Amino acid sequence: MSAIRRDFLPSDLEEVYEKNAIDGCVAVQADQTLAETDFLLELAEEKDFIKGVVGWVDLRDKNVEADLEKYRDYHKLKGWRHVVQEEADHNFLLRSDFLRGISYLKKYDYTYDILVFPHQLGSVLEFVKHFPDQKFVIDHIAKPYIKDGFYQGWAVLMTEIAKHENVYCKLSGMITEADYNSWKPEQLHPYIDLVLDVFGSKRIMFGSDWPVCLAAGKYEQVKSVITDAIAELNEQDQRMIMGRNAVAFYRL
Repeated sequence: MSAIRRDFLPSDLEEVYEKNAIDGCVAVQADQTLAETDFLLELAEEKDFIKGVVGWVDLRDKNVEADLEKYRDYHKLKGWRHVVQEEADHNFLLRSDFLRGISYLKKYDYTYDILVFPHQLGSVLEFVKHFPDQKFVIDHIAKPYIKDGFYQGWAVLMTEIAKHENVYCKLSGMITEADYNSWKPEQLHPYIDLVLDVFGSKRIMFGSDWPVCLAAGKYEQVKSVITDAIAELNEQDQRMIMGRNAVAFYRL
């Protein structure tokens, strides 16, 4: 992980985007503090290419609506995420206090990013059933254990989750779930194909997972894995996956 043990700021990303013809991004939280949410919003105000922010707020807090109210005037604040993958409770998403917090999001037209590991997908399926009108997106295709060849259980649950049309999926975060040093694009294809099949081009977004992706490869490699995988789709579908769906989902 030495490749990412340093500060990464917008100036670093601007150079990457110039080389890769990327117009902008949504910055997504990593630290579970309001301070980071505020920090990302400050960066977004300074840099126009940061089109939106997915922050963190404690959705379990009984007073969470006061925080949601506080942020409603930040036009680049688009939604929220909790790092559920780090929670010991496999059913964290189904806790009553967390469900209550999620129930407030539609009122403010906020999205919610679902960050989980495959063993938590059962609770994701039950979770999204509670909120048929809430916009959800699964980050990093739920991080299947590509290095170990884990596929079938992940595929079954992703197929069921995709039947809920308010749930989207990001094609991202795959090379760090493969072998960091020896992954090949063809190892990712079964996972990409499954997502394309069950979510369809209207509910899929390209994501880079930058700078975390740098632990296993370059931004150019991450982008080309996706653009090559969708190259046979028509131009409209490719445009939706590479940007237009994100614009619509996050109201950019």
